Amino acid sequence: MSDIGADLRVVRTKEAIKTAFIELAEEKGFEATSVKDITTKAMINRGTFYSHYQDKYDLMTKCEEELVKELENKIIQKMPLVIANMETNNSDTLPFALLVPFFAFLQQNKRLVRILLGPKGDLSFHTKLKILMTNALFQGTSRPIINEEHLLVPREYFVSYVSSAHLGVIQEWVHSDRAEPPEEIARIIATMTINGPFFAAGLKK
Repeated sequence: MSDIGADLRVVRTKEAIKTAFIELAEEKGFEATSVKDITTKAMINRGTFYSHYQDKYDLMTKCEEELVKELENKIIQKMPLVIANMETNNSDTLPFALLVPFFAFLQQNKRLVRILLGPKGDLSFHTKLKILMTNALFQGTSRPIINEEHLLVPREYFVSYVSSAHLGVIQEWVHSDRAEPPEEIARIIATMTINGPFFAAGLKK
């Protein structure tokens, strides 16, 4: 078999494993899902599974890493271009412009995100997203969104506040039956980020 054919087979096998894992985790929960369950649903043998992953925990870690890497490649690295295009427009719309593709990506991967951020998910995934957000804001691009020298509060508190707020909204969005599109979720976050929670609550004009 050619290298290309072998590579395609590996890609399809990993995709089948990932799909089976997501469906089973949604149905039974991660802890109740076994490697045997995954291999049966993916219609592969256990040897094939173990040729790619050490166990189900390694599988979940690899899914997290792929998600974060894809998010960084598709969204974070494009932020400088978005910022440059916004320079001639109202700066108040910048958070919205940056958040729409971010939430659109999460919507495309909503089932996996729901598992990872669920009550029985992986707490380390929260940390990975927090680090990603921090890099995006301060150092992940050639043109950082925020100049640390302009901060009015310690950086650590600022990052903790912003990342916790965003993750809270993401968790509510992916776990509820609400069906707001990415644009609406971006508007909600942008409103609270730009004007503050008291404004969003109608307590501040």
